[in-house]
Amino acid sequence: MILKNLPNILTTTRILLLPFFAAALIYGYNGYALILFIFAAVTDVLDGLLARLQNQTTTLGSILDPVADKFLLITSFILMTLNGWIPKWLTITVISRDLIIVTGWLIFYFVTHTVKVEPSMWGKTANVLQSVMIGITLLLVNIKGSADTPMPLLIAVASFTAVSGILYIYRGLKTINA
Repeated sequence: MILKNLPNILTTTRILLLPFFAAALIYGYNGYALILFIFAAVTDVLDGLLARLQNQTTTLGSILDPVADKFLLITSFILMTLNGWIPKWLTITVISRDLIIVTGWLIFYFVTHTVKVEPSMWGKTANVLQSVMIGITLLLVNIKGSADTPMPLLIAVASFTAVSGILYIYRGLKTINA
């Protein structure tokens, strides 16, 4: 049951905070958005750590955690692009990769009837870089009033995101053809 599993509670909390985070960004409460984003990032780290340390990994948690991450990241990218804080090309790159992965997962599921897909180190690194970039952008907006996210960070996020997407496609095709 979800209420008896602290990692799943933390993940669910992260999902439930999403409308408040989105509202904070939409209505210009950037300080609150930063606090909610930091809280979400901390719960993301804690839920994974606790699940492993307390041997509380569940099928539900293995599905909810990446869904919570994707909801937060995609919401962040879209709203920050609409605010002019993140370039459109980067948001297109991130969302395209995620759509390709989800589509690939669905195809993989229908062909192999297997739900389990292991995240790659490239994919994990891309997600971490995306989260760090969002955090830095929110911090800059709160401190300077504008988002001057360093171009090398934007390029790193785009590069890791694109490469991880290509590697997921390659790995999926290789598995299906095996």
